[in-house]
Amino acid sequence: MGAELIPMAFTAGWGSGVNAYAVVLVLGLADRIFNLSQVPNALARTDVLVGAGILFAVEMLADKIPYVDSVWDSVHTVVRPAVGATIGYLIGHETAGLDAAIGAATGGVTALVSHGIKAGLRAAVNTSPEPASNVVVSTTEDVTVTGVTALAIAHPWWAAAIALLLLALGAFLVYKLASRIRRYKRRYDAWGERVGIAAPSQRAGDPRPDAVPEPRPDPGSDTDRGREPGGRRGWGLGRGTGSRPERPFDRES
Repeated sequence: MGAELIPMAFTAGWGSGVNAYAVVLVLGLADRIFNLSQVPNALARTDVLVGAGILFAVEMLADKIPYVDSVWDSVHTVVRPAVGATIGYLIGHETAGLDAAIGAATGGVTALVSHGIKAGLRAAVNTSPEPASNVVVSTTEDVTVTGVTALAIAHPWWAAAIALLLLALGAFLVYKLASRIRRYKRRYDAWGERVGIAAPSQRAGDPRPDAVPEPRPDPGSDTDRGREPGGRRGWGLGRGTGSRPERPFDRES
């Protein structure tokens, strides 16, 4: 694999984990207009560009709505790594089989890590009650992915360095915001139960659905013996009558 193709696959994988359709559009349109040798020709096909454009428009809308963006991320847990692996494969497939495998692994693994970081950060953002933060973060992601992917065409190593830096920064932010992410997960699970897209969860303190309540003893049964009036238990020498039963050490020696 050429030296410039490794950073290209890495950058495409990082971008695919954030917005796969933006990466396909940028690379495909660049190849369609400038006929670039380092971009796979398959990405410049008309049907690929039309499909990527439609899905990119849908993602732009879904990615800016709280909770809906997390549903979209859940669906794309498989899609984004698959797109990253496919682009990496196409980048290296024209040279040798090993190059294609390396490109697919680089793009797929990087896209999976990038997607996990994006989903975690978006969960932290969704803990805020207002939707403006979602719009700002989503727009920033779209602009960043578009710019870094375009930079990879002319300066692949610079683009890969920026992608690596953003990946590390995102991982650090996920670590620092772990408590907010857990809090959002509880809200997201409750929202999923309300709208019917998630099975009801068993919360702490709730009675088990298969638990059988223990029968209460009959006041006249043997299990209730030894209780004094008022609910106090006697000394186990018979049913209490209000006076304390004589204890062995109360006897005179």
